[in-house]
Amino acid sequence: MAVLRVRKYGDPALRRRAEPVAETTPDIRKIVDDMIETMYDEVGIGLAAPQVGIGLRLIVVADDDTRRARALVNPAITESGGQATAEEGCLSIPGVFAPVTRAAWVKVEARDLDGRPVTIDARGLQARVLQHELDHLDGVLFIDHLDPVTRDRLKRKIKKEGLSEDARHHAFAL
Repeated sequence: MAVLRVRKYGDPALRRRAEPVAETTPDIRKIVDDMIETMYDEVGIGLAAPQVGIGLRLIVVADDDTRRARALVNPAITESGGQATAEEGCLSIPGVFAPVTRAAWVKVEARDLDGRPVTIDARGLQARVLQHELDHLDGVLFIDHLDPVTRDRLKRKIKKEGLSEDARHHAFAL
């Protein structure tokens, strides 16, 4: 396994829509292993393939209870509801945190690495992580969910001060 380079805000790879995974090949399995290693190295709880420069609809997330990582291939939100606001950060925008309003619960359908269907009914932190990572697959960053004034203030701060070296100094970076 290898730790991959996490792409940072401003990298065009973060804004591209990812392509579906056609089949789980040995290369895909290696990518997943490397993504899991990278997620843990960065002290994250989720990671999407575009964050490491891979334009595939593939995410890894840490289980809510066990923190054991699992891969989701071609995930999609099929149902959602309610609203919840909480602070978010992102491994691709280290040192930047802001309150984001998202659905309070989601139903996600995907495939595992063996091609079996997976359905996840998630609430709380798990719902937030899944929404955040699925956004990455469509080229959307958490700051895109902020009101224009807050988003512009953060962009100016990033332009002026740059990004911190890593997001490890905060408990919630995705």
